[in-house]
Amino acid sequence: MEELIIVSLVIMVFLLHIPSAMVPIITIPLALLFSFIPMHAMGLSANIMSLGGLAIAIGAMVDAAIVMVEQTHKKLEHWEADGKPGDYKDVIISAVKEVGGPSFFALLVIAVSFLPVFTLEAQEGRLFKPLAFTKNFSIAIAAILSITLVPAALLLFIRPKKFEFRPSWLAKVTNAILVGKIYNEENHPISRPLMKIYHPIIEFVLEHKWMTISAAVIAMAVTIPVYFRLGSEFMPPLDEGVLLYMPSTLPGMSITEASRILQMQDKILKSFPEVARVFGKTGRAESATDSAPFSMMETVVVLKTPTEWPKQQRWYSNRSPEWMQKVFRRA
Repeated sequence: MEELIIVSLVIMVFLLHIPSAMVPIITIPLALLFSFIPMHAMGLSANIMSLGGLAIAIGAMVDAAIVMVEQTHKKLEHWEADGKPGDYKDVIISAVKEVGGPSFFALLVIAVSFLPVFTLEAQEGRLFKPLAFTKNFSIAIAAILSITLVPAALLLFIRPKKFEFRPSWLAKVTNAILVGKIYNEENHPISRPLMKIYHPIIEFVLEHKWMTISAAVIAMAVTIPVYFRLGSEFMPPLDEGVLLYMPSTLPGMSITEASRILQMQDKILKSFPEVARVFGKTGRAESATDSAPFSMMETVVVLKTPTEWPKQQRWYSNRSPEWMQKVFRRA
């Protein structure tokens, strides 16, 4: 909800046109709600990772809608400057036709960019695949809405003709909310100072194309040594060198019998040469959160470092050199 509110406020501030801002704002919750349909069909639960995919996609979902709104504003500016020839609905339709296709495929490109996540396996695959699924679902649905719902919403919400009725104060309020005023980019109070900042940068980049491309290639080349030092494990397994052993016996055991079995169990575990120390517990602590009976035992087994473990003779121990034995141990 917080992401939805923030994105809606940003859209409202930069467009300064309530009817136009309603188009992308309506698109966001609809795309999110429709995303739960394929989630249910694939059996994906609403966990923190799947919902995180939706949160990541919120900002990108409205890209196509905002591009269409901006193009519509620009077309309506030219239409008003030319004396309003023809119907304004034809102007909106022509604006949507110009940018509808590129905007649709731009969202699909964003969805395709997450496909490499599906190649992850083991723990990282189980962790990140729900995020990739929900993000791709929401982006794909937003792309479909950009060529179906958004054009219809533009025709519904944007109208240059003002309402005329009495009382006049109510007509002014209604026109300010439902009709509004489309600001030119040069006169927009927020876009104008931003344009003064990025226009010189864009002009410099376009004038020095090869220098810009060379700088990007050099920056990419600098990251190559860092890439080779990242390691091969995306999510290495966590090995703390400690085991938790929790056997259960028959219920109704007495305290004396539970203590005897626990001591015997700890003595057997401590007899292994790989074990450093053992600490066992039976029963429960004086806490309402621990409901373990005497028949449930919890034993923490702390292991020695692997270098202190006794070496076991394998079939390759006396038949292969040391470097080959290391390869067999990893296999």
